[in-house]
Amino acid sequence: MSVFAMADLHLSSDGSKSMEVFGSRWKDYMRKIEKNWSAVVSPTDTIIIPGDISWGLKLEDALNDLLFLESLPGQKLIGKGNHDFWWSTASKMQAMMEAHQIRSIQLLYNNAYLLEGRIFCGTRGWFVEENQQHTVGTVDYMRIVNREVIRLRLSLEEAKKLQSPDDEKKPILVFLHFPPVWNGFVCREILDVLLEYGVQSCYFGHIHGAYALPHAFCYEGINFRLCAADALNFTPILV
Repeated sequence: MSVFAMADLHLSSDGSKSMEVFGSRWKDYMRKIEKNWSAVVSPTDTIIIPGDISWGLKLEDALNDLLFLESLPGQKLIGKGNHDFWWSTASKMQAMMEAHQIRSIQLLYNNAYLLEGRIFCGTRGWFVEENQQHTVGTVDYMRIVNREVIRLRLSLEEAKKLQSPDDEKKPILVFLHFPPVWNGFVCREILDVLLEYGVQSCYFGHIHGAYALPHAFCYEGINFRLCAADALNFTPILV
């Protein structure tokens, strides 16, 4: 079994939301996702999707997009992104997926998974450089950051539980939607938690169009990797 990653699918099964406004690379992107995903991911593999999965505004609006994911090979661990307005409580999402026989999707949310000798966890995070945000109204950025720090700690504590006492060296990989470090910006609060728990690998999405910038880099001993779908040309990458 192999583990792959790809964020920012921005699915719109009904075609109501076009991503082509973000560049020609997005033309027929759902077809590209289906073709490229099926070419590299097998039914026994797992793919982690750290956020911005569906343009649906409500849980029921995201159903066809989740069914699209269900039709693709492999098990899927999904996290929340800033555009996942459809995201509801874990119990409501799981109930809907059970009702529609969606069996290959699990939530990466305040928890952790042990796969092939490695531990996978994560949360949404937050990109707190305010001049790069496009929010409506007044936003308490530090309140959001503090909440995401709590969620990240919850996930990392669950990760620690998966490390047996005699083997504390199982690597912990963190998947965030927002980058803790990007192009000179650092979210110190998130980064410090990663360092505290000894995380050495962190994958993130959210960044679009920055094709000329390095997608993999090391900062303070942590290896970071951008895995937004358009940056990967809509082909999941091996973790």
